[in-house]
Amino acid sequence: MGATATDTPEAVFEEHRKLLLGLAYRLLGSMWDAEDAVQEAYLRWTRTDREQVREPRAFLVTVVSRLALDQLRSARVTREAYVGPWLPEPVDTAAVGPLDTAELRDTLSFATLHLMERLTPPERAVFVLREAFELPYDAIAEIVGATAANCRQLHHRAAKRLADERGTGAASAAGRFQPSGEEHTRLLTRFMSAARDGDLAALTELFSEDVTAWNDGGGKVRAALRPIVGRDAVTAFVLGLAARYPFEHLRIGEANGQPALRVTLEGREQVTLLDVRDGRIRALFAVLNPDKLTRLTP
Repeated sequence: MGATATDTPEAVFEEHRKLLLGLAYRLLGSMWDAEDAVQEAYLRWTRTDREQVREPRAFLVTVVSRLALDQLRSARVTREAYVGPWLPEPVDTAAVGPLDTAELRDTLSFATLHLMERLTPPERAVFVLREAFELPYDAIAEIVGATAANCRQLHHRAAKRLADERGTGAASAAGRFQPSGEEHTRLLTRFMSAARDGDLAALTELFSEDVTAWNDGGGKVRAALRPIVGRDAVTAFVLGLAARYPFEHLRIGEANGQPALRVTLEGREQVTLLDVRDGRIRALFAVLNPDKLTRLTP
């Protein structure tokens, strides 16, 4: 029998494209770089003898993971020279595949992506492949070029480090996963109202004592060049912005599987996402660099 249209290399690859984009994005934190990795994987797929490929999904996951891992190693040098804090690129959730599990949702969340920047490239690859995509350690070992036992150690080290950074004290699911969308939206709405109204008491109540504000302008837009740490400092910073600049078209949208604040400030778009813990805002991530906002639906 002849091959059908659904058996063509293009059709097989398209079936897995969103999954591959989601994988590469979680590894890189950049949709620009993720798309490059996926495109290169497509070219390699079309040049591969597919008769020798028993499982296309596993083959493509391996290729994309290795390409992303190579990119991640070189990207770390570039990001160290970045102007101000480097934050991940916000994305439309629909662009990176389904969020069928808590692990898929958590590894797409902005706070987790930001924390994963502190992992080594092998730690990040093992963590994402194990947590989000549930690959066995033997398969992960083949991808990253290590033993299965070493991959177990890398996963344990990465999970513990992320848990410690979040202050959960243990690498348990309960310590990592985000509050519900409804809770997140309510808190974001209260933050939006307090900031717009210049309400000091309301803002202070929303923030945890160790709250941190991160602002990514990338040298393209005026932004704080260092993280702002502590409830008083972050409250003063937000109130100062609200007093100095009129917030135009303030609205709640969506990015990375969570509610996001979309603002037009002096004609420029910016997106703010929150890290919420125990009902309070523990971190604000404001992405102002216009190069990082091109993938979001207007």
